[in-house]
Amino acid sequence: MKYTFLYFLLISLLISTSCKKDDVSDSNADLSGIDFKQEMRNFVQGISTYSKSIKAGMLIIPQNGHQILTQNGEPQGPLATSYITAIDGIGREDLFYGYDNDNTPTKASDQNEMLPFLNIAKDHQVKVLVTDYCSNQSYMDDSYTKNKAKGFISFAADHRELDHIPAYPVKPYAENNQNITNLSAAQNFLYVLNTASYTSKAAFLDAVKATNYDAIIMDFFFNDIAFSNTEIQSLKTKANGGKRLVICYMSIGEAEDYRYYWNDTWKSNKPAWLEKENPEWQGNYKVYYWNKEWQNIIYGNDQSYVKKITDAGFDGLYLDIIDAFDYFENK
Repeated sequence: MKYTFLYFLLISLLISTSCKKDDVSDSNADLSGIDFKQEMRNFVQGISTYSKSIKAGMLIIPQNGHQILTQNGEPQGPLATSYITAIDGIGREDLFYGYDNDNTPTKASDQNEMLPFLNIAKDHQVKVLVTDYCSNQSYMDDSYTKNKAKGFISFAADHRELDHIPAYPVKPYAENNQNITNLSAAQNFLYVLNTASYTSKAAFLDAVKATNYDAIIMDFFFNDIAFSNTEIQSLKTKANGGKRLVICYMSIGEAEDYRYYWNDTWKSNKPAWLEKENPEWQGNYKVYYWNKEWQNIIYGNDQSYVKKITDAGFDGLYLDIIDAFDYFENK
C-alpha cells in the first residue's frame, strides 16, 4: 500500500507539472544584468529613428512610463537626453482622475509622483497629453482646467474603454479652427480606440470627421480591417476646415492576440520573447521587448507594424505599455 500511494503521488506531481507548462515556460529565463529602463529607451529610440527615416516629422508619443525620462528613474536624476530628443510628446493616464478608480480624483501623492516628470517633458518642449478617466461633468471640467493650468493638453474620457466620442463637452475644450501641422500647436485631442459600437467603418469615420479636435489618437484597424491611406487623409481636416493630426495607437510592451501578426501556435509553443498573459487584459501578453525577434515585428522592415502604419498616412505613433519595465523590475 505504501508503494502504491507513492506511485500515485508521483503520477499526480507529473500531471500537475505538465498542466502548468504553458504558464511557467518563461519563468526561469535569466534576466540578470538587464537594464529594463534603458532597454525600453533603446526600443523607443529605434522606433523613432526608423519611422522618421521613412516619414520626416513622424511624431513619437510614448504613453506612461514617465520614469525613463531620467537615467535613474528619479525626478532629480540626470536626464535621459537621447530618449527625450527622440520623442515629441508623452502621454499620461489618470493624472487628476482615475488612478485608483474611474471617476475618482487621483490622490495628491500619486499626482506629486507624476508631475515632476511631466514638467521635465514640458520644459524640454515635449508635449504632454493627459487622459483622465471621469464621467461626472464637474470632474471633466476640473480635469480640463487643471491640465490647462499645468501647460498640458488633455482628454476627459468618460469610458475607460475609449469606445466613443464623449457627448460632453459638446465642443472640444479649447476648440479652434487653426491648422494644426505640428504637435506643439495642438490644444486638445480625442482618444478613441475601441470601434465596436460603430456599425461600420464609414460610420466611425463620419463621426470623427464631424469633430473639431486638433489631434486624433486611434487604432490602425476597424474590426481587423486596416484603415487605408485615403481614409486616414480624410480625417485630417476638422469639421470647421482646419487641419489636424491623426496619430496611431500601438502597443509595444505587450503582444495582442487579436493583431494581424499573432500566430495561434504561440499559445502552445511560445517564441522565446513571449511572456505570460496579462491577467487584467485578456489577450495581451507580456513580451521581452528587448528581444530582436519581437522588435522586428514592430519596426525596421517592410513587413513591420510601424511600416504599415506609416504607409497608411498617419502623422505619428502613440506607443503604449512603455511601463513594461516595471513588470520585469518587480519580477
